[in-house]
Amino acid sequence: MIYNVDKETLPREDMEALQLRRLKDLCERVYARVPFYKKKFDEAGITPADIRSLNDLQYLPFTEKQDLRNHYPYGMFAVPKENIVRLHASSGTTGRATVVGYTQRDLDIWAECIARSLMMAGATRRDIIHNAYGYGLFTGGLGVHFGAEKLGATVVPVSGGATRRQISLLKDFGPTVICCTPSYMIFLHETAREMGIDFRELPLKIGVFGAEPWTDEMRRDIEAKTGITAVNIYGLSEVMGPGVSMECHEAQCGMHIYEDHFLPEIIDPSNGKAMGPGETGELVFTTLTKEGIPLIRYRTKDLSSLNYTPCICGRSTVRMDRIKGRSDDMLIIRGVNVFPSQIESLLLETAGLTPHYQIIVRREGPLDTMEVQVEVDEKMFSDAIKNLQHRERELQKNIKEFLGVTASVKLVEPQSIERSVGKAKRVIDQRGE
Repeated sequence: MIYNVDKETLPREDMEALQLRRLKDLCERVYARVPFYKKKFDEAGITPADIRSLNDLQYLPFTEKQDLRNHYPYGMFAVPKENIVRLHASSGTTGRATVVGYTQRDLDIWAECIARSLMMAGATRRDIIHNAYGYGLFTGGLGVHFGAEKLGATVVPVSGGATRRQISLLKDFGPTVICCTPSYMIFLHETAREMGIDFRELPLKIGVFGAEPWTDEMRRDIEAKTGITAVNIYGLSEVMGPGVSMECHEAQCGMHIYEDHFLPEIIDPSNGKAMGPGETGELVFTTLTKEGIPLIRYRTKDLSSLNYTPCICGRSTVRMDRIKGRSDDMLIIRGVNVFPSQIESLLLETAGLTPHYQIIVRREGPLDTMEVQVEVDEKMFSDAIKNLQHRERELQKNIKEFLGVTASVKLVEPQSIERSVGKAKRVIDQRGE
């Protein structure tokens, strides 16, 4: 089923015509109402009247997260503050928080995007949705909540944490859909097993997972352990929140972008030049309909690619590939580029290992070193020490062969790596300590 047939199956030429009309309107609005953009346009020698085709997008200035921080809290808003009905903000753990404001129309569009996403995952108004994304300034919880209500489904607004209580609610309330981070889903499964509860005996049938990069190997692990269909949702607070794009349950091959609201590009992160379909680069979004804090060519730092081939689900919208990593999270170890997702893929292909791991980067003299700590399952932990050492050497060999970098591997006992109810912390960089 498709929530908005008119927009989600729009022919390419009609979609591009709609995008161009909305892009022109966006440029006029921000030029008139946001001093930051007026200054950027003037510096680039371009005016809204110069935008005559989608190809002219390349002449518009980029927007970066630091721009939002520099204009904290309201400097990027395009409407009077009295028109803003909700504020969200990032945690600000890596700098000053980024603040995002929504008009009522923004919230209505967001709710529809989530409703589209949930239906794309296979959910209907007859489902009960267990929402374990965090409520509050983080966009995940409330974004999914109002979208699920828009769909007409029943929402269990459990938020994050209180894991054993969540297991009880999953058993007692009988939800059929769960929304959370993939790493938290694995933690829920572990906790349920400790409580003597088999996820496969619960009514759950769909998992909508996002807010952190995860691999197809982790998808297969979750589906094998829980018996659900695991699909990928994507979003970011600055652009809207969750629901910028969504994976359909029919194909499970890339996330459909809601192009009537978000105009995507892929650029070379080193020089900002446009890249073609299928090429991997940095994902950039222009918010075509957002009123509160519209963004032009926002650099997400997420690495992906775009696929315009038809999808078996019947939707015509472009699909973005699973996030391969972040351009600012890439580790450079002795001249070799390494992404945590590459390490994860190798680990989850190895029998006896769990999806819980951390990558610790240190500096020893002039050289950087990398240690991969990964939990083993109970069966492997009971093996002889020499068998564990053999497996460590095997993993070190695989990392060297497939990634071209030398890393030490340490297999650690079950439950020894700290669990998170939100985004898992995969990399610990100790080089500045």
